[in-house]
Amino acid sequence: MKKLMRAIDRFCLKHRRFGIPRLMLYIIIGYSVVYLIAATDRTGRFLQLLTFSIDGILRGEVWRIISWIFIPVAGSGIGMSTVILTALMFYFYYFIGTALENEWGTPKFTIYYLTGVVMHILYAVIVRLFGGVTPFLHTNFLNLSMFFAFAALYPEHRVLLFFIIPIKIKWLALINGAYFLITVIVSVIQGQYFSALIPVLAFFNFFLFCGYELINRLRPMRIHRPAKTVNFKEAAKKYRATEEARPYRHKCAVCGKTDTQYPHLEFRYCSRCNGYHCFCLEHINNHVHFQ
Repeated sequence: MKKLMRAIDRFCLKHRRFGIPRLMLYIIIGYSVVYLIAATDRTGRFLQLLTFSIDGILRGEVWRIISWIFIPVAGSGIGMSTVILTALMFYFYYFIGTALENEWGTPKFTIYYLTGVVMHILYAVIVRLFGGVTPFLHTNFLNLSMFFAFAALYPEHRVLLFFIIPIKIKWLALINGAYFLITVIVSVIQGQYFSALIPVLAFFNFFLFCGYELINRLRPMRIHRPAKTVNFKEAAKKYRATEEARPYRHKCAVCGKTDTQYPHLEFRYCSRCNGYHCFCLEHINNHVHFQ
């Protein structure tokens, strides 16, 4: 997983123009258009034309490979409460998706989303081949998995739930995780085993990209302590004694600098001083002469 993420990061660095800028904005626009048309379509034919269907694709309806992405799992109808809740859901999708794109960059966020889409398609193909049915595909849990990714990056970030209630994103992610778990359990109890794996796929996509970082955050930090208490005063004295015991050829009579401590420093001898006295360049012309 760590090697895979490094490979993806290297790819993103080399191909900075890869991806779809503001991808989540286009997805939200697609959600809105499909939601409004489907809300006024009493026959339900419109959504049937968009759902992922292998049989339909084999008949030449190739748009189904992409169109299922824009099917929002929201309440039906165009009542005031339904529209408000749907708009809030779309806003949170856009907010989290845009935040991840700003953090990861357009290439990595595009890879994250496309990986989830491809995993859903492969899952539907496998189920169709071995189970004989095509599961209903949607990106609801893929979008909700972005809350996990955002919480892994900014666990202490606060958002206003319903624009009123301040809540940390990590608690929102826990609620989101409970929703994932309850959905899986209810689907299994109802015998909808194929639908139960959709949340698992979305969570696996998150764990594939953020699992290594999440594990590092949850792993307890190891504090290395010294084997015994160190007396820093005695250690400092020993260090100074060691420094003074070092052999040297030249030592400034004013500041005490030696050619061992400062190998690139030049030293000179004063001819006006009585005796043999050495000085560094800073003090050769600025010292009291020895008489």
